[in-house]
Amino acid sequence: MRIVNYTKENQNHFERLNKAWLNKFFEVEPLDESLLSQPEKFILNKGGHIFFVEYKREIIGTVALIFVKQGVYELAKMAVDEVFQGLGAGKFLCSSAIEKAKKLNAEKLILFTNSKLQPAINIYRKLGFVAIPLDEQQFKRANIKMELCLKKT
Repeated sequence: MRIVNYTKENQNHFERLNKAWLNKFFEVEPLDESLLSQPEKFILNKGGHIFFVEYKREIIGTVALIFVKQGVYELAKMAVDEVFQGLGAGKFLCSSAIEKAKKLNAEKLILFTNSKLQPAINIYRKLGFVAIPLDEQQFKRANIKMELCLKKT
């Protein structure tokens, strides 16, 4: 497995992988549609990053780091093709995003998730994320907020 950076040519994988899990567990909300169909405009051009995990020359997963404010990024749009789940791709993506956030001098990462997504929540916990009070969220499906502090205070 290896991490590859976003290119315009693999935008379709970002959209495909995320719509698969969204449609399976929830629904694609209008904000999802914008983020997935125009990631350059809504994620990359605003200081964010998108990564993919490639396995045997096939894109099997993706994750985004969305710039929230100075020192804070949101870990978002993490998806692994159902056929390839169980290989450790989700943890690999998440760990790689954490390392990138550290290189960007982020102080913390936040994420929003749903209690239905226990395998993802388990990954987040193993990597040090802790649940915090859920405040403003942009998606109806979000019922858990987590954060990972990257800098010792």
